[in-house]
Amino acid sequence: MRVLLADPPAFTPSYDHQLAAGLAHAGADVELATSRFRFGDIPAPDGYRRTERFYPLSSRLFDRSRLRLPLKGLEHLDVMRSLALARPDLLHVQWLALPHADVHLRFRAPSVFTAHDLLPRRTASRRDLWRRILARFDRVIVHSERGRETLAGLGVDARVIPHPVYPSAATRNDDGATLLALGVIRPYKGLADAIEATRRLPDTHLLVAGDAAMPLDGLRDAERVEWRLGYLPQNELDRALSEATVAVFPYRAELDQSGALLQALGAGVPAVVYDVGGLGEPVRAFDAGRVVPPGDVEALTEAVGSLLGDASALAAARAGAERARAELTWESAARSHLELYRELL
Repeated sequence: MRVLLADPPAFTPSYDHQLAAGLAHAGADVELATSRFRFGDIPAPDGYRRTERFYPLSSRLFDRSRLRLPLKGLEHLDVMRSLALARPDLLHVQWLALPHADVHLRFRAPSVFTAHDLLPRRTASRRDLWRRILARFDRVIVHSERGRETLAGLGVDARVIPHPVYPSAATRNDDGATLLALGVIRPYKGLADAIEATRRLPDTHLLVAGDAAMPLDGLRDAERVEWRLGYLPQNELDRALSEATVAVFPYRAELDQSGALLQALGAGVPAVVYDVGGLGEPVRAFDAGRVVPPGDVEALTEAVGSLLGDASALAAARAGAERARAELTWESAARSHLELYRELL
């Protein structure tokens, strides 16, 4: 089976790599079509081919500046043309960068779309737009039951394939009192809530590890917060995960699942999450931490404190994270994807 995975804007290079490698190891002939990732090194292809055919200029200019957007808009016409003309056995699109244009997409091959962000935040209010976009695809994948229910509200019958954990070489090297806020720092990630929970727990400190995609303003003045900013290479991610006692994800409801959460669970680090999107599902399913109401800093603080202050509770949550690491594998996800692909061939 010839599978073309397409992530034109290179939004999730680690996810793309792991899925492409899993499909290739399961016997598929896989090409990953993407663009240059602008913020760091990415893994070498493992059993598949990677072509950086999209956004050849805008992916190399202006860093995060909005000055690149007009050029990206022009280059997007070639993205649409390339996807429309592609003739693999199966086309699987991971991300669409310009929904207002992508609503006009047509495909010659059977097509699948993964709704990583159920209704991307910049166009979340345009429900009819996303209903029309998702109708372009033969199948839609989500990472959680809550995601499936959300898209059902748009009349879309999505298939749930849980997001696997990311493999990690992290070891247990924490001090029993370190909270971790991991991943690209964006407004919806709720970093201020993580800082406030740390302030309310005087014997803890917070490690913030990730690239800042927003102004940090007064957040940098917080006490007992360590900052490791930038797009961290894998060895630095593993170091941060090794030093973490509990990872915190006080997100707002703008996504289905969090890759950073799956990095934490993949390293055996328990998590405390707000109950938004599908974040709570792996934590509940594997008893790998705590799930608290969205936006409730008091509940977040209490949940973190209940783990840090009770050795048996922390050990149980760590065991749950280890169960998630053992069960949410890329091999299993690849098999589920191939089953879905075969329905279309």
